[in-house]
Amino acid sequence: MLSWSGGAHHSMRSSLNNVILGRLFPQDLVALGKFLEPIVLRERMILQEPRRPLDYVYFIESGLVSLRVVASGGILETAVVGHRGAVGTSLPVGGNLSTYQSVVLFPGRAHRIRVTDLHRVINECPEIREQLAGYVQALTLHCAQAGFCGVRHDREKRLASWLCLASDALDANVLPVTHDYLSSALGLRRAGVTETLIRFEEQGLIRKMRGILQIGDRNCLEQKACCCYKLISDAYSSSDSIISMKRPRG
Repeated sequence: MLSWSGGAHHSMRSSLNNVILGRLFPQDLVALGKFLEPIVLRERMILQEPRRPLDYVYFIESGLVSLRVVASGGILETAVVGHRGAVGTSLPVGGNLSTYQSVVLFPGRAHRIRVTDLHRVINECPEIREQLAGYVQALTLHCAQAGFCGVRHDREKRLASWLCLASDALDANVLPVTHDYLSSALGLRRAGVTETLIRFEEQGLIRKMRGILQIGDRNCLEQKACCCYKLISDAYSSSDSIISMKRPRG
């Protein structure tokens, strides 16, 4: 557990990269910090399974987590979660069971808290529930918009949107992702994914290396993306702004 005292809230904020935790009221962060436990996120580590109770909520510090619908032996990714978010937050604000499978896509770090402990802290510090609810609302829109995108937008727009969203969530322009993964997660033919990425590289939008995609011209890549990218990005930005406005000065 993290030993945080009220007088050390400035130093503990500087050690946090997670947006939700970093923008809590100092007293709420201290209350939560008593139960937070740092954890290493290993590649392919499963954080939650669908239709099963969740023991922990994970506040992501670095790395990337894929939220997926699993059916008939296949997967369809509905969202990616990075340092701006958390995994399992719907449970403390009204859910009962996990809806998605959550798997670590890119390794990193997180702080986790038992769901029972988070319930206890929320009851004592109701402001935390309100801030988690704002993030859950943005994540819900992300998942719903991803489903719409999958049936309405073409391969090029969907790939550009995914690359931009993953870059935002990871806070980096280098993405250790393969063609196979993009094909599987987005439900696209691998040959079509490869063809589109080659075209992106020819246009200077990305640079492909073995197992890595590096974003080059980010502005142009965003222009290639469908409207879903801006809608999802704006939802997270609005959630961040609400949390930021509630944060006390000093």
